[in-house]
Amino acid sequence: MKFEDLFESDDLLDALWDMHFDECTPIQEQAIPIILEGRDLLGCAQTGTGKTAAYLLPVIDMICSGDYPQDRVNCVIIAPTRELAQQIDRQMQGFAYFMPISSLPIYGGTDGYTYEQQRKGLKMGADVVIATPGRLKAHLQMGSVDLSDVSFLILDEADRMLDMGFYDDIMGIVSHLPKERQTLLFSATMPVKIRQMADSILRDPVDIKLAVSKPAEKIEQLAYYCSEECKEKILYHIFEKEPPHRVIVFAGSKLKVKELHRKIKLPGVKVGEMHSDLEQTRREQVMLDFKAGKINVLFATDIVARGIDIDDIEMVINYDVPHEAEDYVHRIGRTARADRDGKAATLVSGREVKRMKGIERVLGSKIKRGVNPFEQIASEQIDKSGKSGKGHRANSEQKPNNDPRQTKKKRHPRRNRHPRKASGESKSVRE
Repeated sequence: MKFEDLFESDDLLDALWDMHFDECTPIQEQAIPIILEGRDLLGCAQTGTGKTAAYLLPVIDMICSGDYPQDRVNCVIIAPTRELAQQIDRQMQGFAYFMPISSLPIYGGTDGYTYEQQRKGLKMGADVVIATPGRLKAHLQMGSVDLSDVSFLILDEADRMLDMGFYDDIMGIVSHLPKERQTLLFSATMPVKIRQMADSILRDPVDIKLAVSKPAEKIEQLAYYCSEECKEKILYHIFEKEPPHRVIVFAGSKLKVKELHRKIKLPGVKVGEMHSDLEQTRREQVMLDFKAGKINVLFATDIVARGIDIDDIEMVINYDVPHEAEDYVHRIGRTARADRDGKAATLVSGREVKRMKGIERVLGSKIKRGVNPFEQIASEQIDKSGKSGKGHRANSEQKPNNDPRQTKKKRHPRRNRHPRKASGESKSVRE
C-alpha cells in the first residue's frame, strides 16, 4: 500500500516524497487506518519495522486538519531514552516540514540552560511533546506543563521503559491526562506487565502483532564458544583479521563497557564508550564522532541498540549474549542496513550457552560457529556440556595420576547439610 492511499494532505505527501517514503511497511499499513479512525491501539512490533512513522504520520495529519488548540500540548510521546526521543523528534521535523505543527523534545542529562528552555517551551505549548518519563514527571511536579488538553498519548518501547523501572513515572504522567484521549502503546515484546498496563490505560484497543522479525539475510552471523577469560583474546583476534572502521561492541553492563573501553587498545584504532553514566552532551558528541568516523570501535550498552540510525556500520559484536532474542535482533540489526552487507559475532561463555540456544530456537536456525584458536578443546567441552571450561585445560589433556601414594580417599557425606531454601525464597539475579 502507498501512503497516497492513506493521506490526502499534499503537504504531508510532499514531505514523504522528499524523504523517499513511498510504500508502507506492514505495521504502517495495519496501524495507520486504525489510528485515523480514532481507536486505541496495542501494537507489538520491533524497532526497524517503521512504527515511528506508523504513529507520527496519522497524528500529524489529524492535528493539522482538526480543531486543536494552538497554545497547548496536544500529543505526548513517551520514550525510554534520550537518544530515542531525539530520533523521534528528528523524524517529526521531517514529516511536518511543510505543515504548521510544532514539537518539543524533553529529556534529562542536560544543563540548567537547556532545562529552562524546556520549561519555557512547555509553558508556551507545543503540538507534540516527545519526552522521557523521568524528565516529564519532573516538569509536572514543578508546574511547568499543563497536560489537561492532551488528545493523544503514545508510549513507544513500553517494554524497555518497564525494564528500566519507569512504571510509576508513566502512571503518574497518565494521571495528569484527560480520560477522553486516544492512546497508542507500542512494545517489542508483550509480557504480563505490559498487558496489565495496557488494560489500565487503553479503551477497547485494537491489537496488532507482527511476528518476531528475523535478522537481515545479508548479515553474516558467527558464534564463538569460549571461556569468559578468553573473550578479550577473541576480540583482538577478530580485529586483527579485519581492522575495524565502524564497529559496535555490545556489553551486558555499563561497568563492562567502561572496562573494555579502558583495556582494549589497538594501533591506529580510536575507541569510544556509550552508556547511561555519560553526561548528555558527552553522549551526543560520542555519537557525532562515531557517525563522522572519528571513532572506529564503540563499546556500548543496549542504550545504542534501539536509538541510533547509522547505515554503514560494518560489524556488531556481542561481547555478552543478550538475555532475549529480541535484544539480539535489535543489536545485530544495527548492521546491514540500507541493503548493505554486514557481520555479527557473538562471544558465548559456558554460562551463556543456554541463552544462546534459546535465541537460536526463536530464530529457527543454528548460528554458524566461529573458529576459536585459543581454546579449541575447551570450547568443544562447553558446547557439549553447557559448562564453563575452567575445569578443563584448553590445549593439553589431563594426565592420569599413577602415583600409588596419592590414593583418593572416600568422601563422607556432610553431616550438617542445610536444607534447600523454598523456591519462593530464592532470587534470580540478572546480569
